[in-house]
Amino acid sequence: MTLRLFDSLTREKRVFTPTDPRRVTLYVCGPTVYNRAHIGNFRPVIVFDTLFRLLRHTYGVDSVVYARNYTDIEDKIIAAARDSGQSIAALTRRYAGIYADDAAAVNALPPSLTPWATEHVGDMIAMIGQLVRRGHAYVSSGGVYFHVPGMPDYGQLSGRRPGDNEAGARVAIDAEKRDPADFALWKFAKPDEPEEAIWDSPWGRGRPGWHIECSAMAARHLGQTIDIHGGGIDLQFPHHENEIAQSECAHGAQMARFWMHNGFLDVQGEKMSKSLGNVVLLADLLRDWDGEVIRFAMLSGHYRAPLDWTESLLEQARTTLSRIYGALRRVWSAQGAQPADRAVLAALQDDLNTPMALAEVSRLASDANAAADRGDEAAMAQARADLLAAGALLGVLTRTPEAWEQGGDADEKARIDGLVQARLDARMAKDWAAADRIRDQLRDEGIEIMDSAGGSTWRRS
Repeated sequence: MTLRLFDSLTREKRVFTPTDPRRVTLYVCGPTVYNRAHIGNFRPVIVFDTLFRLLRHTYGVDSVVYARNYTDIEDKIIAAARDSGQSIAALTRRYAGIYADDAAAVNALPPSLTPWATEHVGDMIAMIGQLVRRGHAYVSSGGVYFHVPGMPDYGQLSGRRPGDNEAGARVAIDAEKRDPADFALWKFAKPDEPEEAIWDSPWGRGRPGWHIECSAMAARHLGQTIDIHGGGIDLQFPHHENEIAQSECAHGAQMARFWMHNGFLDVQGEKMSKSLGNVVLLADLLRDWDGEVIRFAMLSGHYRAPLDWTESLLEQARTTLSRIYGALRRVWSAQGAQPADRAVLAALQDDLNTPMALAEVSRLASDANAAADRGDEAAMAQARADLLAAGALLGVLTRTPEAWEQGGDADEKARIDGLVQARLDARMAKDWAAADRIRDQLRDEGIEIMDSAGGSTWRRS
């Protein structure tokens, strides 16, 4: 089946064919690293990790280059470093490490490249120089600005006109801007800014604007025209619109052949915001929910649609995932087959239709249970292979069924293993009262013991 993706620029689902199948390029806007990221920040992480997995499956692991940047210089970073008494480098490295750990906790593969903005300031200065020479940028008292009216096609991605791009959304106000929509490419240093946030440039000392960072990093690592540029819908305007403007005016070439945007994530039916007090950090969720459950819940909605993040969504995800792992356990010992079912792949090839893909995984779990009920070894082996292949595409079913069902840390697992063995010993000694006491104790802890001819094992109920 052909891979079809919805292109935000053309507003239609189109067949995806890379410029070079031996080097498929994907760029996704990464975090501004000055604090812990909330669950909404991880929707693009999970969405585009799923796309990354699909592209690697289609074109080969070594044929896909996925870049996700770190923005490590920005007003909020400067303020956070000042408030914490840390250097900017120490602050940003710390939170970038936390972000990478959180992404790994939801089974996101590391991107091929993670460029840092501060390591590409020279590339940004070179691009700004190109824009100035071509008449698309000018110097004012506040810095260097891109002149939006000089690009007639500005606004095609978002459908918004230049007049919408005014104060806010990281667009600075400057009385000497030629047009209110013009945005900063280079900001001159202010007297109170730390030296580590200032660079030399042909126009004066300062630092780059936010938008030019991604344009320069994408061009440096992936080329002037990339296959897919992704990010959250909140970045479509002005950030991605401005990326297109400065990249295409500097290079005279299309920036990205496909633009993909994931929808908003709400919490309990309301927009997540500090003012409402409903910001949910991924780190807090991970205290109570397995990262794979969080990922499964995120994939339960189509990436382009809004997703309402609720406790019931997580509960449903955990229940469904546990049922699938339970089916996988029943066929785990049957090996030797190659994946044959292509329904999950077909769903993902239809613009990352993850709800349909998860429905197909549930069907595969039912097939596994049916094969186990019949004792059909060949069908069991096929079900195991198909489930694991589907899980690899979606970033789930990454553990053995035993590891999933038992969970907990090593010490806790060892304690429960000891109690299960003590119960077995009591049964061997025909000390039924002791065996029942241990069984009841474990049941009260939410532990279910499963006896079979080969011995006893356990899982969390």
